[in-house]
Amino acid sequence: MPPKRVIPLVAAGRNRQADAGGIRLRELPPLSLYVHFPWCVRKCPYCDFNSHEVRTGIPEADYVSALIADLEQSLPKIWGRRVVSTFIGGGTPSLLSPEAVDRLLVALRARLPLLPDAEITLEANPGTVDREHFAGYRGAGINRISIGVQSFNPKHLAALGRIHDQHEARRAVEAALRHFDNVNIDLMYALPQQTLEEARADIRQAAAFGTSHLSAYHLTVEPNTRFWHEPPSLPDDDLAAAMQEAVEETLAYHGYGHYETSAFARPGWQCRHNLNYWLFGDYLGIGAGAHGKLSFPDRIVREARQRHPEAYMEGVAQGAAIQEAREVTADDLPFEFMMNALRLLDGFPARLFPERTGLPLAVLQPELEQAQALGLLAVDAERIRPTDQGRRFLNDLLQIFLKG
Repeated sequence: MPPKRVIPLVAAGRNRQADAGGIRLRELPPLSLYVHFPWCVRKCPYCDFNSHEVRTGIPEADYVSALIADLEQSLPKIWGRRVVSTFIGGGTPSLLSPEAVDRLLVALRARLPLLPDAEITLEANPGTVDREHFAGYRGAGINRISIGVQSFNPKHLAALGRIHDQHEARRAVEAALRHFDNVNIDLMYALPQQTLEEARADIRQAAAFGTSHLSAYHLTVEPNTRFWHEPPSLPDDDLAAAMQEAVEETLAYHGYGHYETSAFARPGWQCRHNLNYWLFGDYLGIGAGAHGKLSFPDRIVREARQRHPEAYMEGVAQGAAIQEAREVTADDLPFEFMMNALRLLDGFPARLFPERTGLPLAVLQPELEQAQALGLLAVDAERIRPTDQGRRFLNDLLQIFLKG
């Protein structure tokens, strides 16, 4: 087969820093807020997030006070910017009482210009919530719930170390739907010893609830997890690919649009917070181990907070919650942008790259041509998006934009 015709967009760039003349942002991107809650009842064997098992209780009031103080210390960096979404993740944020969530959200609204229709999400574990919790969260101002079901199969829930059973999972989804229009179910596939039919059964059960959003993640074994040190027996690549196809086909049949690698939504219900991540928007991260990305007219900075809850709270008290802050170089920006934006099935408008990175699209020309020639990327004057082949081999596509 002859190589695919390459559509040049701009004159090819040479050195990213030299061609760009440095980063220049004409306007700042949308800003979101991420709040990290670091505690959980039990650490799951696949989890590499910053989460800590509850040993002697949670210092709820002190931690919320630290979050508020952290936000106040960060205000000069985001002063006057409107916040389009808030996401309370973890860990297990549903260990927070509704009263604590209310106190937190009242404090956020008093200090930030939160859009009136801002999406405000809280992650919930089925083993830690009931109808009263959901009613309280709704009253506090949460308008989106994300439930970490992972599977409806008791065998797989046990293998994943989840603290809930299949009955609690169903009850949690049903209870959430009584109080929220916007509910996401998190599922995983390619689980230890999972069959294709079992994966299909999980996604069918999830789709039957009719929630606004579904996320289906391929289980990956990450370093610093128990699964890394004690690897389970997982489906091979061919079986995992068949599971992915079954997930996509089942959800399409039930009316869910596949808009990001692992995300599916009914029309009008895409996750706005995560879309801001994938479109290289900004986000302030507060809480133990929280990460953030903040843009300024001449630079883009990534931050990371102290990871351990006690060290974080002590750091906030001393005005030193941030453990690391680094400026993203012009050489690193293209890969960081593409690593996010190419997760979207429709890709991104070509104009978005210079808008969000402060670099001309010319710096990407050699990589764009290579990806087109390999059939991994579709490029025209208006939009850049992964092809079906590019979606299937996303890591190979992203490797093209990675500079050693």
